[in-house]
Amino acid sequence: MTEPTGGGTVGYADRFDAGRRLAEYLSAYVGRRDVTVLGLPRGGVAVAAAVASRLGADLDVFCVRKLGVPWHRELAMGAVASGGVRVLNRDVVEQLGIDPEAVERATADEAAELTRRERIYRGDRPALDLAGRVAILVDDGIATGATARAAVTAVRRLGPSQVVLAVPVAPPDTLQTFTEIADEVICPLTPDIFEAVGRWYQNFAPTTDTEVRALLAGVPPDEPCS
Repeated sequence: MTEPTGGGTVGYADRFDAGRRLAEYLSAYVGRRDVTVLGLPRGGVAVAAAVASRLGADLDVFCVRKLGVPWHRELAMGAVASGGVRVLNRDVVEQLGIDPEAVERATADEAAELTRRERIYRGDRPALDLAGRVAILVDDGIATGATARAAVTAVRRLGPSQVVLAVPVAPPDTLQTFTEIADEVICPLTPDIFEAVGRWYQNFAPTTDTEVRALLAGVPPDEPCS
């Protein structure tokens, strides 16, 4: 298992710049036919597109929806993800005494939204089969890590031979927790004073659904997506 790398202080121009620079740390996967790069929407898809372009790898989107506690939506009691996977934080569910019916209602609601978003992003194209492949999971950064943890767990259940988490920036203490659930963790920038993901980008404008669809359809990173 590879430890997180980095520790520098210089940020990125934008998500495409972050992806190109992140790809430099993934040179071992250049030209391999068994690699799929998965972007977490929306911002992670732009980073992933640049990574996939540099590696010559397949690109796909991996959707994750947080399951919020009914009376405190920002607190995650689990997540649903692409491939029909549900991950529950049993400690939160049990400690807060959340009713099983409430968990199922939240699951149904978020699964429906996840399906809607996948349809928007992928259209009629089927999800790529991850069985036996190297799955490189990419986001534009990690703050608390809740969504990324659910994504790593969900991807693992789809049968890849290896799960690599690759992000441009994350706080070192949060990143360290991923060494226990991912086969390899790559992060060039691990500032001790983190503040927020957007702090490390000169341009952190929101990625749109149109841009995500265009990137997944093969529009090269940096070209107009209209």
